[in-house]
Amino acid sequence: MQTAYISHPLCQKHDMGIHHPECPARIPAIEDQLIASGLMDYLQHHDAPEATREQLLRVHDAHHIDHVASSTPTHGIVHIDGDTALNPYSYQAALRAAGAGVMAVDLVMAGKVENAFCNIRPPGHHAERAQAMGFCIFNNIAVAATHALDHHGLRRVAILDFDVHHGNGTEHIFHADERVMLCSTFQHPFYPNSGADSGNEHIINVPLKAGTTGAEFRAAVTEHWLPALERFQPEMVFISAGFDAHRDDDMAMMGLVEADYAWVTAEAKRIAAQYAQRRIVSALEGGYELHALGRSVAAHIKVLSGL
Repeated sequence: MQTAYISHPLCQKHDMGIHHPECPARIPAIEDQLIASGLMDYLQHHDAPEATREQLLRVHDAHHIDHVASSTPTHGIVHIDGDTALNPYSYQAALRAAGAGVMAVDLVMAGKVENAFCNIRPPGHHAERAQAMGFCIFNNIAVAATHALDHHGLRRVAILDFDVHHGNGTEHIFHADERVMLCSTFQHPFYPNSGADSGNEHIINVPLKAGTTGAEFRAAVTEHWLPALERFQPEMVFISAGFDAHRDDDMAMMGLVEADYAWVTAEAKRIAAQYAQRRIVSALEGGYELHALGRSVAAHIKVLSGL
């Protein structure tokens, strides 16, 4: 079992309202497809722990953590951003979502698995140091990456983000941290209307136009991400795995399909095998058309697991 599968039942109890696209059904949609495709039994299953305050403080202000905790209602739903809300389970779910990435890093660093996929919600890559936004409360992938750096002593890690939206929160947290290379593709102009002009030598932003095909996406990754990663030589690879650039997902206007997600996962594995002792931690971000989401994650995990 070279791939860990990390989730927690509380991640399904976080609910931002009946018509909200970031819905609890996303997690079972993925699990159903993993079972149907025969992958589930070959994964090493773990329940995510809660991230500790120390782990969160590596990337978030104390005020932000306390604000989320104090704003969590005892009943009903409370909005903390225009499209981000809390119900009574949201704070606990967010702690588990962030803790999943920490557990994944520990498992991979201990050699118990080669890689891990965290089927978690709320997602994280829009969450800035002191601000929840875009369905995201804590920045799960940033918490995991800093755990690898500060707890395990790695010197260089890379984050690959192929969500259809720019991971503004991840860039905000790591823009001045040269230990972290962020490679990101995203539809532009589009929410959150950032990323086109903010890159630097270790922030590799690749804005893509609406209607971008899988072939164009692959060309962008090949031209921009891969040479940068070859130069950087990361010691661990993280993936902000958003699947909302799928052609069936009406959250955006991109044209990716399952084969494109399998291809970019294989490229991540190649980089990890060459420089990072095969170490990969992937965490769910976007993806809102449930059938496309399930199929895309199954394609992603099939490549991760080598099955």
